[in-house]
Amino acid sequence: MPTDNIAPELLSRIKLRQLRLLIAVAEQGNILAAARQMGLTQPAVTKSLKDLEQDLGLELFKRSNRGVQPTIYGETLLRHARLVLAQLGYAGEELAELQSGSGGRVRVGTLLAASAYLLPAAIERLRISRPKVQVAIVQGTNDQLAAPLEDGELDFVVGRLPEFRHRKGLSQETLTDEAVWLVVRDGHPLLKSGSNLAFLELLNWDWILPPETTTLRRQIEKSFHDAEVEPPVPAIESVSYLSNRYLLIATDMIGVWPSQAVRDDMANGMLARLPLGLADAVGSVGVTKRREAALTPAAEALIQELRAVAADL
Repeated sequence: MPTDNIAPELLSRIKLRQLRLLIAVAEQGNILAAARQMGLTQPAVTKSLKDLEQDLGLELFKRSNRGVQPTIYGETLLRHARLVLAQLGYAGEELAELQSGSGGRVRVGTLLAASAYLLPAAIERLRISRPKVQVAIVQGTNDQLAAPLEDGELDFVVGRLPEFRHRKGLSQETLTDEAVWLVVRDGHPLLKSGSNLAFLELLNWDWILPPETTTLRRQIEKSFHDAEVEPPVPAIESVSYLSNRYLLIATDMIGVWPSQAVRDDMANGMLARLPLGLADAVGSVGVTKRREAALTPAAEALIQELRAVAADL
């Protein structure tokens, strides 16, 4: 049973080893597997967990024949444990950066709107001033990247900002506004319609669309509803830049892309823009980060370069 008051001195007794153990048990869902991962014996892991639960007066895991599952208390402590370990990792990286003067590591989440030009151009600039910097890039949707960002696994996310801009504990900075275009291969039959192209004609073709949970998908559907036409049912749901690009160039599919993502292929005659606008699909592209967390110098430097590239656009 939980105690009425968990004194701060009890929390101060929690060791980093116990936090790492807590995370390993939660991720593995099995004490034996967690013990192997940590290089410990099963009895040692079991005792460490019991000691922690006894100190806190809380049940952190539910045990069953199928393994262990975090309780509500366990989930809460896990969330903070991940942040604590992430911040300590950042501290170590920052100390190393100060010592070397030019290195560091940045973990950045990216959406399609930033992955084709904005982020790569900023990284290119960053490595001039910090030639030893390492950048880890994770691509996904806002929904997919939100948890790693909140848990401290990502320094920040760059891309199209979600509709709900004031998520608890997060801050956002707009870098630029970007239009979204309907895109097809160069020479696509629909290009012959010119300015007479109508939304209804588009339904005769296969579409590549982002998932239903994305802001962009909702904006696309609104544009069709406003034209009193049912939105297309996608043949492909994807936010993969490489897969979508290949399919658009190789087939007669229609895609919806941020203008920056298609700029080079349009200049090279690989892709073309359909002459039909999506008025509701203009959106802000920017940076999302944890409000209270301090970034490493390398992460701050990358955001500075993102601002510079956005300004040049």
